[in-house]
Amino acid sequence: MENSGKRVAMVSMHTSPSAPAGSRDAGGMNVFIRSVATELAGRGVQVDLLTRAEGEPAVTELSAGVTLRELRAGPAGMLPKNQLIDATDEFGEAVADLASRRDLGYSAIHAHYWLSGIATLPVALACGIPFVQSFHTLAVMKNASRAAGQQPEDELRQKSEMFLAGQASAVIAASAAEATALVDEVRAPASRVWVIPPGVDIDTFTPERAVAGESAVRALLGLGANQPILVVAGRIQPLKAQDLAIRTLASQTASTTSAIEMPVLVIAGEATPGDDDYLFSLHALVAQLGLGSRVFFVGALDRGPLADLLAAAAIVLLPSHSETFGLVAIEAAASGTPVIGFRTSGLLDAVAEGRSGVLVDSRDPEVWGAAVAALLRDTDARSSLARLARHHAEGYTWRATAATLLSLYASVGADVRD
Repeated sequence: MENSGKRVAMVSMHTSPSAPAGSRDAGGMNVFIRSVATELAGRGVQVDLLTRAEGEPAVTELSAGVTLRELRAGPAGMLPKNQLIDATDEFGEAVADLASRRDLGYSAIHAHYWLSGIATLPVALACGIPFVQSFHTLAVMKNASRAAGQQPEDELRQKSEMFLAGQASAVIAASAAEATALVDEVRAPASRVWVIPPGVDIDTFTPERAVAGESAVRALLGLGANQPILVVAGRIQPLKAQDLAIRTLASQTASTTSAIEMPVLVIAGEATPGDDDYLFSLHALVAQLGLGSRVFFVGALDRGPLADLLAAAAIVLLPSHSETFGLVAIEAAASGTPVIGFRTSGLLDAVAEGRSGVLVDSRDPEVWGAAVAALLRDTDARSSLARLARHHAEGYTWRATAATLLSLYASVGADVRD
């Protein structure tokens, strides 16, 4: 079969795009890749999602026009991130084999995360294929805002990101903060940096889910009809600072919440590989603070159950030390649920202050607790934020993200247009 000329390889070496967000190393990047791939396929562009196989290599059609190809690289099984660099050469060779096939013939290679770039930039250069890089997280941003005791990202990653930013046909930033870091600190040529924020599935994440979804969530957790639900969603790791959310809950007392019932906290997500100790510390903190009946760890949730949870929540907390963008903030907004987030990096874009939520300058749990209590008490303000938040979220659609991405591909010479 001859190649149609409209096929893009999206590379996610270290985590499968099919993995549920919030599990292991899967997060907003996985949601981004799957959602954009589906939109591109709807516009006639075939998309191959390339990832490292943990078992036998496999080819799976995820949806019309979107194919997952799991490629052999390194030993079988899951590899820690610090060992994946040793598998990049073998992974790149497998991608080169695909790129040489006449029935594929990629118009562009789009690498997601720095490991994917290191593996496939040589393939793109050798084959003369336009190469686009999305980092999703940058070492310089993580190091600037890392949690206490968290190990900094190493020099190899920092130098690799600088190299990729200089060599790529185009570099994508999800937010203004990431674009600034790319130009000022990673030394990406400003003319090659595109700001393309992620979108949200506004049909899945919607306030209407609260009608049936909230009852199901409350029944599952054994909660009363009026007990406020606070939610923090994402991979469990020090950077995401679920400990601050727990301490915020502890600050909620009968005197601070006045006439309302005491809130509970739902933590959705799994520990990132290597961060099991942090998860254990969260459980220990819950016990230490006597919050065993008010904190629920529910693990990673699929899109539907997560949408139900966000719609059922009174407030979604985003206590992360740093966020490249903060997809959960937009998903909460689409669900009609206000956010309280830390004033940092990408959340300055994702949270429309005074419209979709509140940004807090401090990391003091008492300050966070006061913000939560004030919003819980002021039902009129919460209702106003809920309405405005939905409108804010409607400005971030996967359709718009994919349309801009198509323009980027075309600008670097990829044949993706009719």
